[in-house]
Amino acid sequence: MDMETTFTIKQVAEQTGISEDTIRYYEKIALLPKIARKENGHRMYRSSDMQTILLLNCLKKTGMSLDEMRPFLDVSADADPAEYPELVQLLRDHRANIVNQIASLQQIVDFVDMKLEEGKYRRDFSQEQSHNCTGAITAAEKEKLVSTVQMNYFSVPNRGIEIE
Repeated sequence: MDMETTFTIKQVAEQTGISEDTIRYYEKIALLPKIARKENGHRMYRSSDMQTILLLNCLKKTGMSLDEMRPFLDVSADADPAEYPELVQLLRDHRANIVNQIASLQQIVDFVDMKLEEGKYRRDFSQEQSHNCTGAITAAEKEKLVSTVQMNYFSVPNRGIEIE
């Protein structure tokens, strides 16, 4: 008889990157099925349990709440998604939210980059001004300047004011 490989909670934690306490918590709130135990009471995790923990971790990283994850756990990994259109729609909606979050974070990164570049420009310009008393801006320096359109990175509710 072929025995399935089992893992200790420590091994599962090391292989999944999820803490032992979190794994126990997932079991306590029934995100994980009841885990089999040895005679001494130690948990014995199967490969399928580890796959479920990895799925939970993935969904958690997307910002999905634990309650939102529950319906996905009832579906086997090899199931046809067409059989679960409601779950497919949930994933599509969640994906759209993630894409919006990424776009928002990219705007923040762009803004920070712009501010860093602007600070570099100011530092370079102040050094150049000590050599150039005219204060005139060269063509190369004008290219470094940021327009008001470029600075409009964060969406502001339109209150009837047009920005050109």
